[in-house]
Amino acid sequence: MPCDGGHTVHLDARPVRTPAKAPLVVPTPEMAQAIAGEWQAQEGLVRPATMPFTRMANSAIDKVTPLRPGVVAEVAGYGATDLLCYRAAGPVALVARQAADWDHLLDWAESALQAPLVVTAGVIPVAQPAPSLARLTTRVDAMSAFSLVALHDLTAISGSLVLGLAVAAGRLTAGQAFDLSRIDETWQAEEWGQDDEAAEVQSLRRQAMDEAGRFLALCGQAPA
Repeated sequence: MPCDGGHTVHLDARPVRTPAKAPLVVPTPEMAQAIAGEWQAQEGLVRPATMPFTRMANSAIDKVTPLRPGVVAEVAGYGATDLLCYRAAGPVALVARQAADWDHLLDWAESALQAPLVVTAGVIPVAQPAPSLARLTTRVDAMSAFSLVALHDLTAISGSLVLGLAVAAGRLTAGQAFDLSRIDETWQAEEWGQDDEAAEVQSLRRQAMDEAGRFLALCGQAPA
């Protein structure tokens, strides 16, 4: 339903509010419809775990908006330790797979984002160029509070700001970004077999990644 500042959701003729009692006002009618659908699907007891869009919208209003500088710094901070920059020293086939799947994204970060990053073998931290980190921070800060919530989840789940920004730019889907973030784990599973518990955890993380991607699309912010 249209309202001052955007769109809202009504339940029994009353507008929905966030946990902090702020009006739940979202940027697009599509997001409002998706949130309304989550509420309509509840039967009896409300189950927040089944309402990812409501949760993310609440976070945008109650957390990101009042704490924006800290959230921007947290998300942008992943650029200093981006997963795509830390490569295996071996075996050769894994090294080649990482290069084939990750190098083009770092090339994109250099050309499209003007943020070249340094690649290293192993897990010892490597310093990234300060101008690159500054440009990545500017990119993150340009996003709306709602888009920033989605980018936070995309980046935190994947361990890569480059992957998160690639989804935001429309270069990758959330599912593709998730697969690219799991190259090492996929390699291990191919070599030694899949652990059932690990597979269950991975399934939940993929679902969360997909939900973040869908929420980002509902924000209506054009890919940059």
